[in-house]
Parts: sequence; structure tokens; C-alpha cells
Amino acid sequence: MPRTSRIKSESGIYHIIMRGINRQILFEDEEDCNRFIQTLYRYREISEFKLYAYCLMGNHVHLLLMEGKEPLETVMRRLCCSFVFWYNKKYCRIGYLFQDRFKSEAIDDGTYFLTALRYIFRNPLKANITNKIEDYKWTNYNEYLQGNINADMEYVINYFDMADKGNALTKLIDYINSENEDECLETNEKRSITDEEAIKIIKAHCKIEHAIDLQKFDVEKRNICIIALKKYNLSIRQIERLTGISRGIIQKL
Repeated sequence: MPRTSRIKSESGIYHIIMRGINRQILFEDEEDCNRFIQTLYRYREISEFKLYAYCLMGNHVHLLLMEGKEPLETVMRRLCCSFVFWYNKKYCRIGYLFQDRFKSEAIDDGTYFLTALRYIFRNPLKANITNKIEDYKWTNYNEYLQGNINADMEYVINYFDMADKGNALTKLIDYINSENEDECLETNEKRSITDEEAIKIIKAHCKIEHAIDLQKFDVEKRNICIIALKKYNLSIRQIERLTGISRGIIQKL
């Protein structure tokens, strides 16, 4: 079945989700997170897109951006290829890392633009990873909170008060922290054990440095570990996501 065409945004603004292939973990440690953010900002300069929000969430990434001199597909291809090249070299792996087609929604309405921004920043709260947005390191929320406003961010705060930037920033922070029932692009992943907790379990039980290192075990040793991980109440999808081992193998065990 042919793919449906991506909906084009008249404003050039998109909310994007990039997800690991087979829902595999994307960020094993802080170096991975920092590298992705550095790559994101490097291509912001090259492709001249405006970056309003990002949030790194273990096995997926949220972005809110506006196209610049290059179309969205080109931007995402540049970003993904650069990060995957580095990631594969670091972890001695080959092949794809991201799901082949990123999700996106066109944003042509100012109200929904702010909804998407709030949704992205509150993603760690929704996933029960943190109790405070500012305590989660892998978003650019704290740049708004601390008033480190660049030209891209001014586009955001202008929605609140064109004349008084300080007042607008206060309104924006209050808006982001307000309780809501926002619904945007979803990853459709619900779990009783967080990925962070699951990674610790995998590392400790299998005595490995990174969850994906389980792929390097011989078949018998790998299978014994997978069976044991199920006893810790890790789901099949979660083991697949964090280790990169196919669901079919895990289900058989």
C-alpha cells in the first residue's frame, strides 16, 4: 500500500516525532543526548530552520520547528544521517536507528502552536520521569525559564505580549505549567515500568554496560537473559525497544 502524502504546513511549522526503529532506545547515556542536541543545533545553522522546542525521551524525540531554506524532509534526513553515523560508530553497530518515516503534524494555528509547545515540554511529566519540567535536562524549556531568549524563541513569546517581553515570558511559563488535557502526536506507548528503570534492570541482570550490548551475546546466553528479564515484568515491546532484539525472538521465548 502506498504511503499517504505528508500534510504540508502553510506556516512551515511542524510538530515532529522521531522514533527508534522497533521502538529501540535512542539514548543510552548523556553523551548520546548531548551529541543529538549538538547535531540538532548544527543543522539549524546549516538548514536555517527555526527551533522552538525539543524533548529527548529515551526511544523517541519531539521537535517543534519551522522550515527555513530547506524542506522538512531534507532537514530530517541530514539530522538523522549525521547522528546515526556517529551512534553506529560508537556502539559498533550497523543499519538503521530511526523508524524509517518520522511522524509530523502541520501547525497553522497559533493556539495549537502553543498547545504543541506545552505538550512537548510536559512529555517527561506525562511519562512520570520527573515531577518538575525544569528538572528534566533534555529539553530547551530552561532556556525559556531563565530568559535566555534567542531570535527563534521570540516568535513564541510574541504570542503573549508584543510590547512587554518580560511579561510575555512570565505568561508563557505559567501557560506551560498549567494543568491541561492536551492531545497531540502520540507514540502510543504505555508501560508500568519506565524505560529508565528497565535499562537499569537489563544492565544489572545481564552484566553489560549498555542495554543494546545484549545483541552481542551468543544465542543461548542471550535467550537465558531475555527469559529472566520477563520475570522482572518488562514487556515484550520494552525488551525489544531497549535491546534492539526482534519481537519475534522474544515472543518465542
